[in-house]
Amino acid sequence: MKKLLPAVVIACLLLSGCGGTPRMSVGESCTFLNSDTFKPTGNQQQQAEQIAKHYEDVADKVAEEVADPIQKMADIMKQVAGTSLGNKSEEQVAELTRQNNRIGDVCK
Repeated sequence: MKKLLPAVVIACLLLSGCGGTPRMSVGESCTFLNSDTFKPTGNQQQQAEQIAKHYEDVADKVAEEVADPIQKMADIMKQVAGTSLGNKSEEQVAELTRQNNRIGDVCK
């Protein structure tokens, strides 16, 4: 069993990054978010798809305090992209606003 442990640890580090992906600090994250100039293109459905992908990419980089609401926003935008017209429901708009406000609370 002792010989297996190092191999498992190495595999974990190589395959899943269990060493942890370096993330920005909260301050760096807020600065990054305030300067983000991403602009989606195409129709509403394509834009929703692009926004979801962008949010996921950002959530992987920023501090955990803002990553969670950004990932939730990405999940909502995936749902929006899955609709025929790419329109947000009132509930989705409200949830996006709530998550955005959570980010604002962290980045005061």
